[in-house]
Amino acid sequence: MEKLKILLSLIFLLFLTQTIFAQKKSVDLIVSGGTIVTMDAEKRLFENGAAAIQNGEIVAVGKALDISRQFAARQIINASGKVVIPGLVNTHTHIPMTLFRGISDDLDLQEWLTKYIFPAEAKNVTEDFVRVGTRLGLAEMIRGGTTTFCDMYYFEDAIADETAKAGMRGVLGETIIDFPAPDNKTHEQALAYTEKFVNKWKNHALIVPAFAPHAAYTVSEAHLGNIKKSADRLNAAVVIHVAETQTEVGDILKQKNLRPIEYLDKINFLNNRTIAAHVVFANENEIDILKNRGVGVAHNPQSNMKLASGVAPVPQMLLKDLPIGLGTDGAASNNDLNLWEEMDTAAKLHKVFARDPKILTAEQAFEMATIRGARALHLENLVGSIETGKRADIAIVDFDALHQTPFFNVYSHLVYATKASDVRTVMIDGKVVMRDRRLLTLNENVIKKDANAYQKKIIESLLR
Repeated sequence: MEKLKILLSLIFLLFLTQTIFAQKKSVDLIVSGGTIVTMDAEKRLFENGAAAIQNGEIVAVGKALDISRQFAARQIINASGKVVIPGLVNTHTHIPMTLFRGISDDLDLQEWLTKYIFPAEAKNVTEDFVRVGTRLGLAEMIRGGTTTFCDMYYFEDAIADETAKAGMRGVLGETIIDFPAPDNKTHEQALAYTEKFVNKWKNHALIVPAFAPHAAYTVSEAHLGNIKKSADRLNAAVVIHVAETQTEVGDILKQKNLRPIEYLDKINFLNNRTIAAHVVFANENEIDILKNRGVGVAHNPQSNMKLASGVAPVPQMLLKDLPIGLGTDGAASNNDLNLWEEMDTAAKLHKVFARDPKILTAEQAFEMATIRGARALHLENLVGSIETGKRADIAIVDFDALHQTPFFNVYSHLVYATKASDVRTVMIDGKVVMRDRRLLTLNENVIKKDANAYQKKIIESLLR
């Protein structure tokens, strides 16, 4: 009789458990237990929080207890003791240039480009070079918690292919420039290639294809006009270097009697699909132009410092609420793709330049690496924050290293103490691409082997 009672009790408990489970909504994945830094409009923080994810979309965010009452998941990632953040957004890269990391340093931009980079590209850049360099850059960025990047280079179709295979998100622009490039030798070829590229990738879940005229000083007014017409017709994004150096400003002033931003505005080139990289030299009127046209801005503090280009007026842009994010630029002028360093550098650079420690806070720097960076790429409806309806681009960060101990303020720790190596797990579009520091979509050993093989080829090419 006693055994029968026990058996009936077990059956009842099983029935009760199944009933409770059936009442919960089923989701693919729950990230639970960590401190969630949402970066939503209210900048909500959830200690012991959780996020429920279904079909790559965040369907709920809140306290872990509340989420566990509402949802049942096939997979649960335990983030206890860690910090859960939106995936970082790198607003400006030339990703295959990882293979040129360190070939020429300590030069100004024009000498660096004309004497070293352009010749090295002419001798080495092929589709295979681009694929190898892209895989290297993707692995480096994912390891550091970057989930979205904006790129401009050659053979961008190959970059899109490698990015999609790795499960990463990218706004990817095919470079168009007024001299023979590695993939297209004429403006007409480059424009045709880019239109085909945009049409091929325009409905992809992870890839946003774009036109990428190099700059106003390397692409003629007529060709800029052609690019703008094509981009408008295809409703495509446009990525361009703008006002990066004083030399550029002087040259365009001499040719057009206008500063770079004024010139681009006069020819109706700027709109709310434009992403302007660098923007180091912009006065108040030009900042207003960018704001009124809805242009996104990519601030690259370390690259600008290394090339001695100057200091962008970022505090003034933030005061006017411009969509401005952080970028690393290419690894040949940085020399890495580490957004944690960019956050730290941006906050400190503008403090010392303005001689005001309050001019750009840690929270603002982190915002530029997440939701404001997403705004700069015109992707704020998809990514940049952890909130209902957004795509699940999330990084889980360890917070117990010696350099993070003790802990007082989450934004201070994220910007001034956290390193890329503290990132533990990364998911993009709801799919885990790095778990416990192990890359799941890229083979790190093969990537290193292929990259080192190109190092030998590049050295030999420069000696010829």
